[in-house]
Amino acid sequence: MRIGGPPAVRRLGRHLGHGERRLVGGAMDSQREELQRIISTLANKDDEIQNFIETLNHTLKNVQVNTAKVLLDLEQEFGALQSTLDEMKDSMTNKIKQEQAYKSQELQNQLTICSNALEGSEELLEYANRTLSTKDTEAFTKAAKQIKDRVTMAPAFRLSLKPKISDNMTHLMVDFSQEKQMLKSLKFLPVPRAPEIDLADCLVADNCVTVAWSMPEDDKKIDHYILEYRKTNYEGPPRVKEERSWDIIDNIKTAEYTLSGLKFESKYMNFRVRACNKAVAGDYSEPITLETKGFNFNFDATTSHQNLKVDDFNVEWDSSGGKGQESKIKGKENKGRSGTPSPKRTSMSCRPGSGRSNRDRFSGESYTVLGDAVVESGQHYWEVKPQKDCKSYSIGVSYRNLGKFDQLGKTVTSWCVHVNNWLQASFAAKHNNKAKAMDVQVPDKIGVYCDYDGGQISFYNADTKQLLHTFKTKFTQPVIPAFMVWCGGLSLYTGLQVPSIIKSFQKGDGGLSGSANSLITLAQ
Repeated sequence: MRIGGPPAVRRLGRHLGHGERRLVGGAMDSQREELQRIISTLANKDDEIQNFIETLNHTLKNVQVNTAKVLLDLEQEFGALQSTLDEMKDSMTNKIKQEQAYKSQELQNQLTICSNALEGSEELLEYANRTLSTKDTEAFTKAAKQIKDRVTMAPAFRLSLKPKISDNMTHLMVDFSQEKQMLKSLKFLPVPRAPEIDLADCLVADNCVTVAWSMPEDDKKIDHYILEYRKTNYEGPPRVKEERSWDIIDNIKTAEYTLSGLKFESKYMNFRVRACNKAVAGDYSEPITLETKGFNFNFDATTSHQNLKVDDFNVEWDSSGGKGQESKIKGKENKGRSGTPSPKRTSMSCRPGSGRSNRDRFSGESYTVLGDAVVESGQHYWEVKPQKDCKSYSIGVSYRNLGKFDQLGKTVTSWCVHVNNWLQASFAAKHNNKAKAMDVQVPDKIGVYCDYDGGQISFYNADTKQLLHTFKTKFTQPVIPAFMVWCGGLSLYTGLQVPSIIKSFQKGDGGLSGSANSLITLAQ
């Protein structure tokens, strides 16, 4: 007897089993997706709650710290008030004592004069009494005349029998009743209300951020404001725990402040502000988060020629780095000064499709280093400053397939401006092994503007924003910042926004205005 039935029945059973499994599997996939959404929602909610718990703990800690601070401030204020009262008391006491000394001296002088006059008057009175008992007419007449003359001249008859000084103390006219009433009605100085940051009036441009705010009501007792900011990569409300602490700008007298010269190496910046009166700082405003776009990249040391010494934002020529590698390259016998190869030598031609890995360094006479970030969309800007004694350098962009022996501007996939200060000075825009001389002074710092979607590479005087040259093309691959340097060095400045004046050029004249010396090259 066969077990399991006929083959057709067994096949039908297998088909039914596969169908059931597909149904079960589909249901599980749907439930898995739904569970994944629930997990994601819970994780986000847990993150929000955790951030709020940290905020509460931070606030609780600040309450304890601020309580101790305001108690100390109160003690100091009353101490200062008591010190002021003691100073006033000492000053008034001194004035009273000075008045006492003056009046005492005046009365003592008047008393001495009166005592002397009384003594003379008593002596004259005694002499007059003795004269009355004299029997000798001549002696009497003479004595009487003397007495009369002395009486006429006697001080006692010229005295003013009225005290020159009153016993009232004029400097004791003090009434503190009003001040006592004011002290009894003394209240805490109100804490300033939190300002409101006007998001519509805040501006992010030219690597500057302007923050503007207003008070909910007119408070004439506001003395100044405190602005705090920090960089972050998180969108939305600020987090309590961040890699960077708040930076503080104190004693702002107006309801607006501009931070300038910033490097936008983060995606966002948090801002908050508080108002202060003479005694206390108020609550923080509701914080805001502003987006701070900037193109950030470094020199990629893994791509650099061995004769280049590279760190994040600086590259320098180092003749000892190659250790004679160039002498092994066929056809590279021509040497420049001090045993270094000439930068004018033409290297191997462009090899489209010859991809390069990060470990495939530039070699031969392609003294090149790339950036470590590519441009695939949007508008970006960066600046490069050469050393004053740099003999030769190029600044531009290329596709990632630039060959290890290729030089910037000598391939169809690279665009640059080239400065040569060796033997015969020149300043030219280069692409596809064609050079266009530029009759302008080489700037101290060069700005590079890349509009990938618009197919445009422009070079500017970074200080004056004078347009030096523009390439127009249609990019078919991502481009990467590229640099060449020989006998000298370059410094890189990234995290920059496209300057407003350059944006206005693009809107006004399609990017082709801004300088009488602008040069246009069309890449076919």
